[in-house]
Amino acid sequence: MTSPTTCPVTGGGPPPSLEGQTPPVLRLSPLLRELQQQAPVCRVRTPTGDEAWLVTRYAELKALLHDERLGRAHADPANAPRYVRNPFLDLLVVDDAQQARDLHTEMRRLLTPQFSARRVLGLAPTVSAVAEQVLDGFVAAGNPGDLHGGFSMLATRMTVLCELIGIPPQDRPETGACTIMTMGEVDDVERVATVQAELFGLLSAVPRRKRAEPTDDVVSRLFAQVPDERIGPIAAGVLLAGLDSVPSHVDLGVLLFATHPDQLAAALADERTMREGVEEILRCAKAGGSVLPRYATDDVEIGGVTLRTGDLVLLDFTLVNFDTQVFDEPEVFDIRRESNPHLTFGHGMWHCIGAPLARMALRTAFTRLFTRLPDLRPARPVQEMRRGSEGLSGGLTELPVTW
Repeated sequence: MTSPTTCPVTGGGPPPSLEGQTPPVLRLSPLLRELQQQAPVCRVRTPTGDEAWLVTRYAELKALLHDERLGRAHADPANAPRYVRNPFLDLLVVDDAQQARDLHTEMRRLLTPQFSARRVLGLAPTVSAVAEQVLDGFVAAGNPGDLHGGFSMLATRMTVLCELIGIPPQDRPETGACTIMTMGEVDDVERVATVQAELFGLLSAVPRRKRAEPTDDVVSRLFAQVPDERIGPIAAGVLLAGLDSVPSHVDLGVLLFATHPDQLAAALADERTMREGVEEILRCAKAGGSVLPRYATDDVEIGGVTLRTGDLVLLDFTLVNFDTQVFDEPEVFDIRRESNPHLTFGHGMWHCIGAPLARMALRTAFTRLFTRLPDLRPARPVQEMRRGSEGLSGGLTELPVTW
């Protein structure tokens, strides 16, 4: 067994730190690559200074996604090791493992029908119309522009999520401002508490409106199943879970398609190929650094180490998508890849229930963007771009483009 305080790379000394290890755009960081080559489960130090286990390989991560001994529970939440400093994320940690499992199961039972194939198909016209409207504004603002702030964040995030949940247009700007404050590293505990109260207040008002005027949205559909006071927190969970995944993949997907014009042309010419292109973007765009923090609620033997009860375990879904034992030439962008069982959306009981909507939104975004702006391309070299350092989503902070 590997010692919990042994560096998995050098075999001695303190564990390597993930502080400042945001991977470069579209490439694995040297440290993550070395850790993956060294061991499937590595002892590391998080950006907060706490020790944790980083799962680097596909088979071990997939196995842990099906292991109920991993979850959001810790016996002492106030003193639990953390991946990033964010009091809002700390609210998700409870001290009872069975309670955490029961809550997770109930949430999936309630929300999975809201993201069915039929429901997502019904949202397609709205997603397309929003993308077209936002694109009009982006083009009108002038060339060059920031695709991240001018299109990706607007077309695929707040408007679509708010439409899905049932948040009225007049509340969407304030809702968006509150959700942004919950992301990444947040040291101001009082500010987070204030933002949390504001967000829950906004979302708790939605059920009252929807009872008077129900529409085809998540809130209106939940009335018969849960009391009003629970709908607000559930809506907040949906909103926060889908906050950044699609926008960040739009940005990075544009970079990949723009630098592989032959594959872009093939995707635009055939709907099935576009679907395959989206899957390849989901697999390789983030190249590590998108971490789901979980805790061991019992001892777990895996990958030659023992995860002790209470240990912090970092599941890096995007790093394992570069495991050479599963993917041939994983650092090559290839939309014609024969096998692509990526874990970007998780698996099993931790599979993202919003994945069908995310896939549809990505296909719509790429089709609209490159049909309207066939010469769309980055305005500066990819190697000069930087991913955000907030430690969870791994997306860009801006994407200057020209067309």
